[in-house]
Amino acid sequence: MAGGPWPFMAMCSIGRLHSVLKKALDVELKKADLSRTGYFLLTTLALTGEGSARLSTLSRFLMMHPTSVKLTADQLERDGLVTLLPHPHDRRATLVRITGDGRTRAAAVNEALESPSGPLGALDGIHRSVFEALQPVRLAVGDLDL
Repeated sequence: MAGGPWPFMAMCSIGRLHSVLKKALDVELKKADLSRTGYFLLTTLALTGEGSARLSTLSRFLMMHPTSVKLTADQLERDGLVTLLPHPHDRRATLVRITGDGRTRAAAVNEALESPSGPLGALDGIHRSVFEALQPVRLAVGDLDL
């Protein structure tokens, strides 16, 4: 076999991990009445210092089409989880700001995922190491530097 088994084994390992985490995430998102995209958007906003970002920035970070991000932001706004505001210095841009309820909803999902019995509980204390181990691989395949 050309290249040996390791490229295939790495791909399978990442794919299996993705499937396990996706399934666990979907269970928690259903309980919180959030879509996966809504959760990613809320968590991204919660991680910013000011709790807000341009729609275009969210589109880039989430690797989603701007229209999809806008539709998700509109739904989250209807649910009271974000507020859409005109950008103070760029009238072409829209800011998305997370609300207190949005922070609470995203935090509940994160706490469930990270609890000792949650799917990320086994990573207790090594989350950063996992992120740092995967970062060069992601960058090598063209992902954003986070």
